[in-house]
Amino acid sequence: MINGEETTFGVSGKLIRNVLVMYDRATGSLWSQLLGKAVEGPLKDQELEYLPSWQTTWADWKARHPETQALQKGYSGIRDPYASYYQSQSAGVIGETFSDGRLYVKEFVIGVELDGNAVAYPFSVLNDEPVVNDEVSGEPLLVVFDAETASGVIFSRELDDQVLTFIQVGDELRLIDEQTGSTWNGMDGEAIDGPLAGRSLDRIKSTRSFWFGWKDFYPDTRVYGIDQP
Repeated sequence: MINGEETTFGVSGKLIRNVLVMYDRATGSLWSQLLGKAVEGPLKDQELEYLPSWQTTWADWKARHPETQALQKGYSGIRDPYASYYQSQSAGVIGETFSDGRLYVKEFVIGVELDGNAVAYPFSVLNDEPVVNDEVSGEPLLVVFDAETASGVIFSRELDDQVLTFIQVGDELRLIDEQTGSTWNGMDGEAIDGPLAGRSLDRIKSTRSFWFGWKDFYPDTRVYGIDQP
């Protein structure tokens, strides 16, 4: 929905710094997939509403939502048509815009940008530190990462004007906040026991991306675990 009107999107065939560019069929404006914003045309600078989503394994998704329906499009069976692309060291189709050796070009990161400040959370760091209490542009953030499914989510740590600090309990992604002692499901951001049982943390917009794609859009990004906060 844009300005109260429903439209649909297609693939323009264009790229901006290796990132897909869409077009809306109502006005023909061009939209950056990564930014969720129109970059050219009548709707330039208009932004789409952010809806939280998961990128996870099919097995994990089915376990959470057994009645789900799935769209099969361009199905290749057990063969991954992008396997050789993942294994290569090439930076997309058109190469890097900015050179930055802090991470391998195809390191996966979870990126977040708030008020002009960007931070990348590398999978290699999150594998060893799956629960991160951080702050970006004054917003206290919680990053939770499941190495088994390569899924990562980011929440606000502020609830009812109180900033919570989380620690992991055991091997599963069960968390406890130090302020109230409540127990949380880390990937869902929901309190399941304690004084805050039934409450949920707000999801923060984040992007899973190759490093070369993220840093080309945000060359001044901080890299968690490598740069000083």
